[in-house]
Amino acid sequence: MPTRISRRAGRLAAVLALILAACTLFPGAAGSRPRHAPASEAAPLPPDDFYVPPASLPEGKPGDVIRSRKVEPGTPTPRALADTWQVMYRSTDALGKPHAVTATVMVPKGGTPASRPIVGWGPGTQGPAFRCTPSRMIAKGALYEQWVINAMLKAGYAVAVPDYEGYRPGPKTTYMVGKSLGPALIDAVRAAQRLPASGLSADASVAFRGYSQGGGAALWAGEFQPDYAPELKLKGIVAGGVPASLMEVALPLNGRPGSGFLFYALIGLNNAYPELKFTDVLNDAGRAMIADLETGGCALEMINKYGNKPLSAYVTRSPLVDAPWVARYTENTLGSSPKIKVPVLQYHATQDALVEPNQADALHQQYCAQGVPLTWKTYDTTGHPPVADHLWPIQAANAEAMTYLADRFANRPATPNC
Repeated sequence: MPTRISRRAGRLAAVLALILAACTLFPGAAGSRPRHAPASEAAPLPPDDFYVPPASLPEGKPGDVIRSRKVEPGTPTPRALADTWQVMYRSTDALGKPHAVTATVMVPKGGTPASRPIVGWGPGTQGPAFRCTPSRMIAKGALYEQWVINAMLKAGYAVAVPDYEGYRPGPKTTYMVGKSLGPALIDAVRAAQRLPASGLSADASVAFRGYSQGGGAALWAGEFQPDYAPELKLKGIVAGGVPASLMEVALPLNGRPGSGFLFYALIGLNNAYPELKFTDVLNDAGRAMIADLETGGCALEMINKYGNKPLSAYVTRSPLVDAPWVARYTENTLGSSPKIKVPVLQYHATQDALVEPNQADALHQQYCAQGVPLTWKTYDTTGHPPVADHLWPIQAANAEAMTYLADRFANRPATPNC
């Protein structure tokens, strides 16, 4: 049985890798679409102006809805399962200032919405270009994690999916900046509750879930929640492939298959913190790289075009030892001052070319030492090729993640293994 499961999951991981490649390079194109729907059923991309923040934010508080519209996802399964809205809402950036973020809210059809739990799903890495925006990918039928969202909808959970900060025409995304990711995910849930058309309750049970960048977002939301959103009825967190320490994740990426993700993280930090001045150390190739990624780069381009490239090819010197950079990536390290009180399921691949496993294990041990009720699990990825080794646990852990959510929403006691 274990061998058969391993082979099946390995094949599914390979399929996920192909879906990721297809969706990011040719979203909706014939022969390269998601497995769930033919290209003819993919919805056109929504107009850009919805994503343009107002010149001045309306008065309000984090999670308040600024604008919304009903949409139809680009694949038949989520269309059949849920009513779907895109929302723009108030949130808080990495500097603690109010700003606008967009998200997708999906509520299962039928039943009583006010009785449904809500899962804040943190999407994984999409890429820096506007075309990679998660809500646009959902609308196009090209989000590579849509099947995970579908599973939660089938279980009867409403799902709120933030786009994170900076996805708009002329994008300035703050990739891997936890101080922005956490509020964006929390406030997507609040926006789902405050969207009148959703029918969701302010007293709904809530969980945070995500993988990779999304796993980091889920834990950042968990660390923020007690002070930032104490009114949420948070029941649990499921976080896989977590990039807990930016430096420990970044260094093994340099010059290897995931080096494009390193470059994107530097872009994200620079967008979040103006004092970093990344442009001051870029050479001509570096400036061209950033322009290329922000104009059209999604996850596939980061892997195929910028994988196995050293940082030294794009900078006159590395900024990573400069005091301002050290201060910012240090404060965006998970676990430094956690206040997570709810049960956590954290999992990781044993070998992972994109998110170094040891730093995730170190976070699990740190959380345990600090009293977080955490369950830790690893998935053996020996023999999986780079990138596929990172993707495989999304599928391998899904059944356990769904059971974990069901148990938390049913108020069954967790069984931490610290």
